[in-house]
This record gives sequence, C-alpha cells and structure tokens, in this order.
Amino acid sequence: MLGNSMLEMDGFHVTIRTSASSLSGTYGSVWISLVGTLCESPPVRVEQHLLPDSACTVVIKPKEEVGVVVLLRLRLEAQPGFPDLDWHCQDVQVRRSAEDPEMEVFPCHKWIRTADGYVELRNEKACLKKAETLAILTDHRERDLQHKQQLIRWGTFVEGGPHCVDMSSVTSLGLNLTYIRKRPVNNVHYIKGFIERRTSWGSLQELETFFLFNGRENTVAGYVQAHWHEDAFFGYQCLNGCNPLYIRKIHNLPPNLSITSEMVRPFLPEDSSLEQEMERGHVYLLDYEVLDQLPANIVNGKQTYLSAPLCLLHYNRHGELKPIAIQLQQAPGPQNPVFLPSDAAPDWLLAKMWVRNSDFLVHQLLSHFLRTHLLGEVCCTATLRQLPEIHPLHQLLMPHIRSTLQINIQARATLLASKGVFDKSIACGLEAIPLLIVRGTQRLRYSSMCVPDDIRERGLDALPICYYAQDALRVWDALHRFVAGWIRLYYCNDEDVQHDCELQNWIREIFTEGFLGLTHIGVPQSFQTASEMCKFVTMMIFSCSALHAAVNFSQLDFNLWIPNTPAAMSRPPSQTKNSVSEEELFSFLPEVNSSCHVLSVLALLSQPAIDFVPLCQYNEWYFCSGATVKLVEEVQRELKMIAEDIANRNSQLALPYPYLSPDYIENSVTI
Repeated sequence: MLGNSMLEMDGFHVTIRTSASSLSGTYGSVWISLVGTLCESPPVRVEQHLLPDSACTVVIKPKEEVGVVVLLRLRLEAQPGFPDLDWHCQDVQVRRSAEDPEMEVFPCHKWIRTADGYVELRNEKACLKKAETLAILTDHRERDLQHKQQLIRWGTFVEGGPHCVDMSSVTSLGLNLTYIRKRPVNNVHYIKGFIERRTSWGSLQELETFFLFNGRENTVAGYVQAHWHEDAFFGYQCLNGCNPLYIRKIHNLPPNLSITSEMVRPFLPEDSSLEQEMERGHVYLLDYEVLDQLPANIVNGKQTYLSAPLCLLHYNRHGELKPIAIQLQQAPGPQNPVFLPSDAAPDWLLAKMWVRNSDFLVHQLLSHFLRTHLLGEVCCTATLRQLPEIHPLHQLLMPHIRSTLQINIQARATLLASKGVFDKSIACGLEAIPLLIVRGTQRLRYSSMCVPDDIRERGLDALPICYYAQDALRVWDALHRFVAGWIRLYYCNDEDVQHDCELQNWIREIFTEGFLGLTHIGVPQSFQTASEMCKFVTMMIFSCSALHAAVNFSQLDFNLWIPNTPAAMSRPPSQTKNSVSEEELFSFLPEVNSSCHVLSVLALLSQPAIDFVPLCQYNEWYFCSGATVKLVEEVQRELKMIAEDIANRNSQLALPYPYLSPDYIENSVTI
C-alpha cells in the first residue's frame, strides 16, 4: 500500500484511465481525493479531457500526511454547455512519485454518472471480510452493501414463486447491470406473412410447404420432420431434446396409471414381464401431473385444451427408448383410455402429440424459465445485495448471472405479459402461468438441480443414448473443479466458510427469497463446509450457462416442424379410441397465425449472439492476473477437450447432440 510518510515533496502521481470503448468518454470533468489511514486529501479537479482509451495524470500533494492510501473517491461533474454524458472508468493508478516503480491499481470498470456523487474505489485484491485489517475498509464494505440494498430490492412476479428484482423497466437497472448483444438477423421472412391467417392448417402438404421454406437450412429440424412420428425418435427426444429434465426411471407403476402387465406385454421382450423389466431398470416414466386441471387459454377467440399425461417408456435390447403406454389425464376411468402402440395409427400418433404438447408447456415455463432464468435472477439479486464487489464469490459469479436481471425484466414485460406470445398463442396463458410456476416451485428439489445427483436419481446414467446426461456430467465436473480451486484460494478450511458472515447472509437470502424458506426443497440454508459451498456455486453456474444452453438453443430445431411440438391443441383429448382419422390429426394443431407467432419467438431465442461469450471465457479484469489465471487456463483446457470429444462423437451420429459442447454454451443467460 502507498503512503506519504514525511509528506514527499513530489506528491502522489495519479493516472485515471478511461476505457477503450468508443462511447466511454465524457465531456465532464472528474474530481478525485485520496483516502488514507490518517486522513483524506481535499478533492482535486482533473483538468484533462476524459477521452475514450485515454489516460489523465494529476499530481496530488496533500497538505497533511494521509498515511496509507486505501481508497480513492471519484466524482463526475458536468461541464456547463455540454451534454451530461456518463463516463466508463477503467481504473486509477497511483504512484508515490513519477519515478516510483511501485504502483497501486484501483480498478473501476464501470459507468459513473454525475448523479452518483462520490464513487469509492479500493485496490484490486479480492478478500473476505475477516481479512480486513482496517476499520475504514470494513466500513467501505458495509457502505457498499447498504447502497446496493437501497437500489436493489426484492419484488414478486408470482405469489408462491421465486421472488425477483423489484424493477419493471430495464432503465432502472442502470448501465452497469445492462448489456447489449449483437444479434444475427432473425430471418422470419417466410413466417411473418402468416401472422394474420386465423385458420387451421389445411393439410399435411400445406405444413410441408411451409417447412420447406423455413426449415431448409436446419438439418436437425429436417431430421425431426422425417422421424417425428417414430416411437424411437419420440423416446430420443425425451433424453436429448429441448427438455431432458422430466424423464425418470421407475421400479413401480404410479397407482393412477391404469395399465396391467398384459396390456404392454407385446412391446416387451418375449421372455420378460413388465415387473421384471422395471426390476432390471428398463422402464421409464414421463408424468405431467403438474399440468392437471390448469385452465387452458383462449387463442383467436377459441378455447384450447390441456392434458396431464402419463407416458410409460421401455428401453429395449436394440438400445432404443420407446413409449409403450400413454394415459392422457391423471385420473383413470372409462373416458380416459390408455393408448398403446398397437392401437390405430392415428390414435397412437395423436396420443404422442398430446405428450409433446404437455412437454412444450413444462419445458417453457419450468425447465427453461424457472430453472435457469428465475434461479439466475435470484442468485444475481442476492449477490448484489449481500456480497460486496471485493468479495471473491461476487467476482466469480457475476459473469454468469449479471445478465439475468435485464433479460427477465424484458421477458416479464413482453413474452409473459398481456398480448405477449403466451397470452396470444400458447395453451398455457396468463391465467395458468402463475399456477404452473407455483406448482413447479413446490416440486423443486435441490438434488434435481445438481447434475450428478439428478442423473443418478433419474436413472439416466444407465442409458448410453442419453447424450445430455453424458455431456452434462463432464461439464459439471469441470466447473466443480474450477469452483473448488477458486474457493481454496480464499477459504483455508470449513471454519472460514462458517465464519464468513457475508457468505452466510447470501445463502440465507437465496433460501428465503428464492426458495421461499421451503425446507423440503433441500437447498442449504447455510454453509457448514467448503464442499457444500462448492456444490451450490457449481449448481448456480451450471444452471445459468450449460443448462440454459441445453434447454434454450435447441428450441427451434425441435419445434420448427409444428406437429412435433404443438404449443396448443385446438380440440379436447380423446375420450375413446378409434375416434380420429389421419386427416383429422391436423385439426388438433394450433391455428396458422398462433403457430407462426410462436415460431418467430423461438427463432429469436434460439439464435446465439454474434458476440457470444463461451463458457469460462472471461473478459473481467480480475481473471487476468494472479492465481486465478491458472485456474481459468485449467478449466478452459478441460472444456476444450470436452468439446473435441463431443465433436468426434457427433461426427458418428445421424443426429448430433451439440447443445452441451462447451463452445456452444454461453457464459450466462442473455436471451
């Protein structure tokens, strides 16, 4: 640390650096003062222009001895007659004299406004509160949090769901919590012309013509169109499609699934029964009970319909996972038949379409919005409120979670609002959304959020065709080692974790505000060990990066062929068999305009940004020096190897699974 013992005549040489972006400069001028262990120097006005990518040096000669310089105070002042522009300060460098080789850096890397008043900077060394040796720095940490807690408050989007930031406009976030991504042109030229057509699709040929123009460059969508009606591909999508989070192995039938072993015997090995196949771990279940009795939306002035199906699947000796029974509603009864692969082809295909429709709704609002967007927002809000910027966990997490506030505020104001896509075009509309989010929150389990536990509990580790499970485990393990290394830099033992009051306040706020104090979810209320902390932090980073990549960037691929994943169903579920013909199947699909409305949104959501930041590629200054550099290099090297292995595997597959390749995973939720 720098001091001016005996008041060195040369004074402190202070260099203020403006960031390189072309918009970083300002017409304003900056005032700066040094805060030392003995006193604070009077503010000095920097007379030089704050141009982009410039450095301004000023000499500060305090009249009194300031002691060791521990903080800097900056204040931006507007110039009369000039626009009051915000200023992006990179850092401030301080030397005791012009020739002094020792330099202390006070990082900033943020926007400063004239309305901010004095902004305090401290040196670049991340540390825990217990490591602070000076009361002035402890006070600075506490002031930082008090200021953030006044600006960042908890709000409610859905009563009974995770709390969110209490802001309805992105402008309320300020420049330091907003971002701009360069998006590729969203080509909806062949979609937008259908937005006004409020009629049903006329025929399979009409759908194929539509797809020819909109899916001709999407090889995955082309594969989906060719195979969507096949049972093996139906099972494949349960494992590797947009929503790989719902299927699970079972050893006993649900009591409300009205089937017997004899009913499904034709679809099992000749020498085996359903009970034996369950005992061997070959039977899986999709259960959409979370949708039961939800009110269905009205689209184009017409009632749509929901089901809450149970779907039984069998992993056969050919390495295929196939559906063997579908019950469309939860309560068994004579008007709720169990559909089988041996039924008439239109009946069986329609039953699978109902399952895919249910999966679309659960995927959008629970696997995607709740599990990645809302969870990331909870983490970001708690981090801003409870961890000062100098805290090492704040620095580790923010590149992965900062963007969730902006994207979620935008989603609540558009997609999830009146006249948004859910309101106008999806079966789960504004009346059902809050009910579904509440149910989804109640059904959350911490083990399901932690990949190794989740894969094991759902029995996906036994399926060689589950590429999601294979890739998720490898990415999780790489992130877990990275987080563990980061934690070891700052926490010597479990006692350090237990005594970090800022960390404990952080996890407690996540538990109470994000998970509503629901103990049955299993989320920790406090951390007793570094291992517990490592697991939770890994879960957060994985959810906001890899999991989001898996459930978001796959959407257009699997939804572009509309019959594969209908966003709404225009006729009620069948209550008897042999009640529908092949020609009538398309009358169940959503109408043309609502189908195209959904696809236009999914086309936007599925496009990575041009300035996409891959997983664990960091632009933040604190990843570029010290011991963290080695950790970053190690995780980047491991992720590169994973990406190469996935590319080699995918080259041998008819339908590649790229969504968890690290070079496909964005570092955070930005769309």
